[in-house]
Amino acid sequence: MAKDHGNQIKNDEQYEKLRDKGMSKEKAARIANDSNSGEKGGKAKKYEDRTKDDLYEEAKKVGIEGRSEMSKDELVKALRNN
Repeated sequence: MAKDHGNQIKNDEQYEKLRDKGMSKEKAARIANDSNSGEKGGKAKKYEDRTKDDLYEEAKKVGIEGRSEMSKDELVKALRNN
């Protein structure tokens, strides 16, 4: 049974599996808290299909620094590598 990580993590089991694979806490939490994660054929839009404003908000949620100065391509790269 997965450890309860409190209300910050919606899917504790998925979070722990992602952390075991070596993902950062932030990235594992972002994936585990996404309502579309864990479903085959994920429903989330590709980063390239999102607006710069959407990417900025996502970067803000995960705490990417310097996001206000980034281009859309830089935001995509930062989100993928976070």
